[in-house]
Amino acid sequence: MKERDVKTGEKVLVLGAGQLGAAVLEYLLPAVTQRNGAVSVIVSAGSRDRQGNLQSDVHQKLAEEGAEFISVDVAASTIETLKSHVADFDTVINCMGFVAGAGTQIKITRAVLEAGVSRYFPWQFGVNYDVVGKGSGQPVWDEQYDVRTLLRKQKSTEWVIVSTGMFTSFLFDPAFDVVNLSKKTINALGGWETQVTVTSPADIGRLTTEIYLHQPRIVNEVLFVAGETTSYRNLAETVEHVTKQSFARNVLTLPALADALRFNQDDQMLCYRAAFARGDGVWWPMSSTWNVQNHIPTQNIASWLKTVI
Repeated sequence: MKERDVKTGEKVLVLGAGQLGAAVLEYLLPAVTQRNGAVSVIVSAGSRDRQGNLQSDVHQKLAEEGAEFISVDVAASTIETLKSHVADFDTVINCMGFVAGAGTQIKITRAVLEAGVSRYFPWQFGVNYDVVGKGSGQPVWDEQYDVRTLLRKQKSTEWVIVSTGMFTSFLFDPAFDVVNLSKKTINALGGWETQVTVTSPADIGRLTTEIYLHQPRIVNEVLFVAGETTSYRNLAETVEHVTKQSFARNVLTLPALADALRFNQDDQMLCYRAAFARGDGVWWPMSSTWNVQNHIPTQNIASWLKTVI
């Protein structure tokens, strides 16, 4: 780590204000403005109505608190166009995720590097792509590995990767079909002893801001955070304990998922299930996490679940 401070008066750009972006902005915006800095946010043109007003109440609240919202179609933009949008900022925090389509993360990263942005938090709020490597069954994860390669090959832009594991909320997404609260089913990915690390979006927002502010300044590092690391067996027990209900249990084995993928290669949720069923690089011990090492409490699965049932 280099002994360099987060400057006062920094201009910070956040890409995206969805579930993760909004969570990051909730903590980042007051922290930056208190240091006489400014925060801008890139959102899609569809985030505004015909009169140009922000349609989301969350976005409107953030704008009232001082965030400047900029409408950009990132998916349709060239690297040159994106460079013009990011060039004036000291730090770029990419919360855009995969919604903008394949190739977007590489394009954003190239734009940030070519624009000479001082510090970059890429969209790596997920698994350990160094361990996962390529060929996981999830093509967008291959792209994430390539993003890391790009960052490590250059020395001009400082980067910080925050590995969070799966979003806790995604674990309970009916479309992902691991825990389905309405159907009362739990599908273990790979096997009951397969492990997974999860972090709530709120904790990711809070921890990312803490990492951004941390002294000494964190430079060119992969950090791991977590709300909880658990096996699917323990997950099932947690869900039944908190809900006080019985759930039907099933295992989605890696061979079965791989067979299904051969006939449905474009099924994104199926790709995710297969990638997580492998078990490699999708979990880490709590003791190795930045939050535990810095004595910062986080929300485990049981406490998150109690807020939504």
